[in-house]
Amino acid sequence: MASIADIQYPCALTIEVPFPTTRLASIALKALQVDKELSPLVKRTFSIDQSDEDAINGDSDGNILRTEYKATTNRMLRVAVNSFMDSLNLVVEVMQELDTDVLATEDTKA
Repeated sequence: MASIADIQYPCALTIEVPFPTTRLASIALKALQVDKELSPLVKRTFSIDQSDEDAINGDSDGNILRTEYKATTNRMLRVAVNSFMDSLNLVVEVMQELDTDVLATEDTKA
């Protein structure tokens, strides 16, 4: 049976963004959750989850930033997700420029 929240917010989308480390996923979460949704027609929740690979290996920390959106219409969902993607892009760019963990990860791949 559908809950009242599901009826009020029928449009939903979950976005999962993997980060190299738990610390970076946590920093992204803290940076992004500061900005509240401007419209009461959109609800958003954040969490940090384990990747399937980490779960198999027994690692308890999560490195995936999960963002769940619910909205009253597809249009409101699209607008909210576009804004989120712009903010996420900015956070990742700042991490690439300033964070030592990201730089160390890139050096080992080269």
